[in-house]
Parts: sequence; C-alpha cells; structure tokens
Amino acid sequence: MRTAEIRSRWLDYFAKHDHAVVPSVPLVSPDPSILFTIAGMVPFIPYIIGTQEAPWPRVASVQKCIRTNDIEEVGRTTRHGTFFQMGGNFSFGDYFKEGAITYAWELLTASRDQGGYGLDGDRLWVAIWDQDEEARDIWARKIGLPAERIQTQPRAENFWDTGQPGPAGPTSEIHYDRGPAYGPDGGPEVDRQGDRFLEIWNLVFDQYLRGEGAGKDYPLLRELDKKAIDTGLGVERLAFLLQEKENFYEIDEVYPVIAAAQEMSGRPYGLGRNSTDPDDIRMRVVADHVRSAMMLIGDGVRPGNDGRGYVLRRVIRRAVRSMRLLGVDEPSLPVLLPASRDAMKDSYPEIGTDFDRISQVAYEEEEAFRRTLTSGTTILDTAVSRARTAGGSVLSGADAFALHDTYGFPIDLTLEMAAEQGVRVDEAGFRSLMQEQRERARADALAKKSGHVDTAVYNEVLGRLGGAVGFLGYTDAVAEARLVGLLVDGVAAPAATAPADVEVVLDRTPFYAEAGGQLADQGTISFQGGAIVDVADVQAPVRGLSVHRGRLTEGTLTLDETGVASIDTDRRRAIARAHTATHMVHKALHEHLGDQATQAGSENAPSRLRFDFRHGSAVPGDVLSEIEGRVNAQLAENLDVTDEIMDIDDARAAGAMALFGEKYGRRVRVVSIGGDWSKELCAGTHVPSTGNLGLVTLLGEASIGSGVRRVDALVGAGAYGYQAKEHALVSQVSTILGGRPEELPERVSTLMTKLKAAEKELAALRQARLLGGAAQVAGSAHRVGTALVVTHDAGEVASADDLRTLALDVRQRLGESAPAVVAVGGVAKDRPVVVVATNAAARQAGVRAGALVRVAATTLGGGGGGKDDVAQGGGTDVAALGSALDAVRAEVTTLVGA
Repeated sequence: MRTAEIRSRWLDYFAKHDHAVVPSVPLVSPDPSILFTIAGMVPFIPYIIGTQEAPWPRVASVQKCIRTNDIEEVGRTTRHGTFFQMGGNFSFGDYFKEGAITYAWELLTASRDQGGYGLDGDRLWVAIWDQDEEARDIWARKIGLPAERIQTQPRAENFWDTGQPGPAGPTSEIHYDRGPAYGPDGGPEVDRQGDRFLEIWNLVFDQYLRGEGAGKDYPLLRELDKKAIDTGLGVERLAFLLQEKENFYEIDEVYPVIAAAQEMSGRPYGLGRNSTDPDDIRMRVVADHVRSAMMLIGDGVRPGNDGRGYVLRRVIRRAVRSMRLLGVDEPSLPVLLPASRDAMKDSYPEIGTDFDRISQVAYEEEEAFRRTLTSGTTILDTAVSRARTAGGSVLSGADAFALHDTYGFPIDLTLEMAAEQGVRVDEAGFRSLMQEQRERARADALAKKSGHVDTAVYNEVLGRLGGAVGFLGYTDAVAEARLVGLLVDGVAAPAATAPADVEVVLDRTPFYAEAGGQLADQGTISFQGGAIVDVADVQAPVRGLSVHRGRLTEGTLTLDETGVASIDTDRRRAIARAHTATHMVHKALHEHLGDQATQAGSENAPSRLRFDFRHGSAVPGDVLSEIEGRVNAQLAENLDVTDEIMDIDDARAAGAMALFGEKYGRRVRVVSIGGDWSKELCAGTHVPSTGNLGLVTLLGEASIGSGVRRVDALVGAGAYGYQAKEHALVSQVSTILGGRPEELPERVSTLMTKLKAAEKELAALRQARLLGGAAQVAGSAHRVGTALVVTHDAGEVASADDLRTLALDVRQRLGESAPAVVAVGGVAKDRPVVVVATNAAARQAGVRAGALVRVAATTLGGGGGGKDDVAQGGGTDVAALGSALDAVRAEVTTLVGA
C-alpha cells in the first residue's frame, strides 16, 4: 500500500465517522513558542488546553511535521528522521476512551476491502498507564485483547502533559509485533528500543487537571469537565510495515532519492536493517534531508542564519556534504530534488505545481554552499597555520566550531581536510562546544515554552469577561467602556494610583491592538473617577484580549469603573493610509514579478510602510518605478476599499491572499480594493478609498536575507515631504553642476566617465611602472641547487592582481631551461600579500606554488592556496613580509637542495 493511500484511507475513515477533515497546517508552527509543527496535535493545542473553543466536536488530519533535535542521529539509525507525517483524530468533549480505542482497532485491523489497513490483530500489543483501569477494561472487554498483550507502565512512561499545570492524561500506545527476527518476545516492556514491537499509534486521553510539580511528580487535582482525545499515528512507520520494508528509508516516498544517489555516486546501498556502512549512512542522510528541505521550502521557509532558516540551511548543507563524501563533486540537488518531488507529489500535489520556486531556492543554496566549500579551504588553511605557528599539530575545538557555526563548514569535512595537511582536530573540544550550544538552545526553548505560563493572568481576565473584547475601531474613534482587568508590574490589581505604568483591559475598545504588521493605536482613556491613562501601546497576549499599556498620569483607577476611550485619530488615519498602500504594493508586486512574490512581513506606521516579500533576485530600478507608477495610477482612480466577513474557504475561492504563517479562524475579514483588483484576508484598518492616500513613493528595495527582499515607502504627508526635499536637492545639484534639472543625468554620466577613464589611466601607469622593473627583478634570480629562485618585495601596491601580473611576467622571462620559482610580496590595502609562481620544470621537480604560498602565509599569520603553477596568500603581519619571502627560499632549498 503506497503512502499516499495510507493518508487517504485515514481521512476517508474518519470522515465516514463524522469527523471534520482539515488540511495539514504549514510546517511553520502556528504556536509562536516553537519553530516548527512537531506533532499532529500542535494546531489543536488551544482547544486541548482550553484557551479557545474548538469549532468542531471531532476532527481528523494528516499533519506534516519536522523535528531536528536528533539531527545528528539521522542516517545512523533507521528510526530517526526529520520530516514525517502524523495521522491524528481529535475529540473535544465528544467521544472519549471507548470511542478512540474502537476507532483505532477497527481502522488498523479491518480488511483493505473494508477501507482498513488489514493488520493482523493477533500481532498488536498495547501499553497503558498502570492506573488506567478504564482503558484496560475497554481493551480486554470491548476489543477482546488477551491480558498478556495489555502491558502496564508507570506515569513516567505513559502519561501526557504540557510540562506545566493544566490538562494531562494517560495514553494507550499501540505496538505491532514484527516477529522473532527482530528481537525476543515479551512485548514493548521487554523491547524498549521498539525494534520488534514497533509503536505505530498513541492514543492520548486528556482526562485530568494537573497541579504544580517537576517532571511527572505532580498531583492530579480533578477530572476535567470537558475531556479531550488527541491521537497520533506514524504514517511512515505504518508504510514500511504495509510495504514490507525494513525501515522508513526504503518506503515509496523516500527510497527514490537513495536510488538517485546510488546512480550519481556509483556506490551501492545496502538494503536491510541498520547498516553502519558510512556510505549507507550518507545516503540515508541525503534521502531524509532532501525531502525535508523540499517540504520546508514548499511551506515558505527560506535559508538563513537563524531560526527556521538556519534549520533549512543546515539540512541542505548536510545533504550536499554527504554527496561530496560519496564522491559527487558536481551539483546534486538538480537530480535528487526532482526524485523527491516525484515520490511525494501524490500525497502533496502542491509540491509539483510549486516546484519551480522550490527548486530555485534549493539550487541557489547548494551553489552558495559549494562556494563556501571553496572559500572554506582558505579559512581552514588560516586556522591550520595558526596551530602550526603556535608549535602544535592540532586544530583547536574552537576553530572547528567557528568553521561549523559561523561558516557552515561541516565537522566531517573539517576532519577530512585537516588530515590532508597532517593536522588533527580537537574533536572533544568541538563536541563540548556543540553541547554547550545545544544546552543554550534547550534553555531558550524552555524559556519560550514558559510563555504559556506567563499568559495565565490574561486568560483569567478573559475568562471573567466571558468572551473576546469587543473591537469598535472599524467605525468608532471614541467609545464608552468598562474596566474589566488591571495589571501593575504584570500582576493583577484591584486598583492603581498615579503615577504608575499599568495594563488596562476594557470590555470593548476602539483601540487597535498591534497585529498583521499594523502598529497599535495610541490615545487616552478618561475614567469617571478622574483617572487618566495615556495609552502608548495595545497588544493581544492571548487571542480575543486587547491589553492597553500606558501611563496612569492622574487619579486612582479601580476595577469595574467606566470611562471613555479615545484614539489619536491623526495617527490612526496615517497608519490606515499606510496599510491600504501596503495592499496595493503587494498587488503591484504580483503583477510585475509573479505570484511567488508573496508577503514575508510588513510594518504599517504613520505615513510610512515596510513590506518584505519573497523573491530570488534584486528588483531592477525600472521595474520598481513601474510598480510605483501602477500603485499611484490605481490611487488616482479613487478605488473603493471595502471589507466583508465570510467563511475562509469562500474567501480563498474568491482569490483572497492570506499572510503566510498567520492563523485564521473559520470566519475571516476580507479587504478588497477596486472590487476584485486586490483581495486580502486582513483585520487591520484602512481608508475608505484609494484617493485618501494622496501619494505613494517607493524609496527603494534591498535584500534582508536569502530570497527575501524589502521595499520601503512613504505615504501621504510623508511622500509629499520626501518629494519636497528631493526637489530641493535636485535644485542644489543643478546649481553646482551649472545645468537645468533635466540635464543632470547626462552631466553626471559625463563626469563619471571621465573619472573612470582617469582611474584606468592611473592603474595602467602604476602597472607599467611595476612591470618596467620586471627585467631587473628577473635578473636578481639566485640559483638554489638546480633551481632559479626570485624573491622580491614590491612595496605598496594597489591590489594582489598587480603582484600576480608581475610574478607571471618574471616567470616567463626566466624561461623553462631550469626549474624556476618566483615569489613576489607587497602590501595591498594595509595587508601583506604573497604570490608564488612556478614553471613546468619546477613542478616536475616537486616544487608546487600552493605548498610554497602556505609556508609564506604561515609566517604572515594568515593562510592561502591555489594551483601548483600559481598561488596567492596573505596575512596580518606586514612587518613579517621579508621573513615570509625568506621562508619560501628556505623551503625551495629543502626541496631541491642547496
């Protein structure tokens, strides 16, 4: 049974049993405390922990997931992988243990003709919490599972919680017996690794409210009023059982990449269990990481140096490095990525339709890493030189870590290349630094996770309110409201007296809370008792709750007091103009660059906007001008700006664009400009018509990361002010150059042409002077054994290119009658540089330029490299230039004799 069919059977089964079927959310987690969607339950966490009301009583999905905490183990075992799919069925106050257990057993054991997976029920075992008598009874009485195949485990092994006070509950793990060839009998309590008794499905029963405590040592306070079901089935695990494969690397959605890697490398892959052959490990890494990279890029992640982008960059580079270690030097992703696409597109058709964009991102990253491998040689040489200068033969762990962490240079490649130069690497020091980094990452993740705890006080306010704060800002700038929540220094308080920094929650408000790139409103809240709060910011720490943050400047403020909330209308209008302009710029970018120019972030501030979008290259100036012209042309048409609340599926069908990574409910607000010209899902505030914008001026665009560009623009008064300053500047330049404004481009171009010609003439004169002495330099050659050796300090030079030209000229003058070595040094831009050139006779005698330049560069405190005939190096110690040239002469003496 192909993996795509496993997915479809899962969804079909639960749809027949009255579950709402929802699509997978993106791999970018909707939970801001984690980078990626790491389990099928992640999108449903708010419903499970009770912070939001679930829109359906029961639901099912097959969720894309990414986990990279054990990335170093990928390929070394057949259990670890980064991308995987998890089937889940969920109940929120609907069915509970008996329903979940019955559904699981029926789907696993029903015949394939009946829509099931056709597993042999006699090979299924379960592990349950040792105090869950209800589950034991259902498995034994309702399902008929023999007592010996129902094993119990303590809370530490078989109990779920969020890591903090809140919902918790026991689990029922379903294991499949793969047979005696995979280990001894005795069930999962004997087979802790899961080689024989493979866990395929975990049923979580959210039954209790847990209290404070560490680990699993906490009290169960009471049973929940509204219990929930959360289950997770490993799709890839079930696939290799049903496809009769040894592990998930050999299933239909993964193995085609291994087959392609075999063909490219000419090396065989050993099918079967847990091969430890290095080539087999590398091919498994390639297969896993290529698939993960493709799915991450498909969900909008771009390579970068931190966060999600760093994870993507790392998996791509590990795959490319593994192919290099398999002996493949040419680009490999143009072969491997299409193989993964063809394997995955039945499950995810969007991978096929979006492959041009996905492949462009992946191929650019591979090419960048290939350049890193090239430049990494110089970086590594510098580190090796430092080690040797210090009298050692070991590359420090700190240097190896810097190569890995800063330059993306894999440790395996560092080990290989250092060994080629006869240097060992302090692996223990490197591993220690890596462990420190992991511990810092875990601490950071724990700090982010604790964000759930920090919101408790806000959830209490929301609970007392009994629903979301009413937002009146679409129609009202002033509104009466009641104080329902007050915080001082992050702690709930019944009252506060001026002066004090406070957080205020009203039952309804005209203030817009910062969201979707739009900055928050500012203004004042005046209360009946005389208290006045100057509002500087408004945030929504939990969904549905607007928290006004500001300064209590007068009076005493008490809960349940009524007051009047007034926003700064000038600021609001300026921000609304910027927000509408952002939508127009987004649409114009689509028209001129294509639909792949999707939003990656924005900021809408008074009279200005910043818009980030995905695009692989710089936007030419003329295209940017056309985009600005298009926006202002539509602005001049005074198009209506309207909004409508509709079902999210209807909104998408109407062509409304959604912000990547944003989480939407079933009912959404659609903002349209000019009818169908621009449609976006948006909760922000806007002007009633485009004519209200006045003018939009694009200031320019630039790269802010791999594949992400940024446009900055001014709107309304900001644009008019900029235009006035620009006019004044043009007038000033016109006066200086003595011409009319329309003549400025031609006059500036003429001046630049003259300047470049003068610079070229100076460079030619400088090089002629340098080469004019070439004959004299060649005449200074000394015979060292059978070789002619020239060492020359050229002094200050414009660039290393001048030294290279001189070295090659002198080498040519020395001819080929005897081995010849030319070493020319100089100082370019305050740094010492050495170029070494050898003729064919010298190379035949074993004298190579690359080796000699490394000797010189070591003396200079740097590194270098190149080919056998010509090489270049440098360093930091200008005073050592003479010693470096002497070191080259000494090395030649060693090689050819005195």
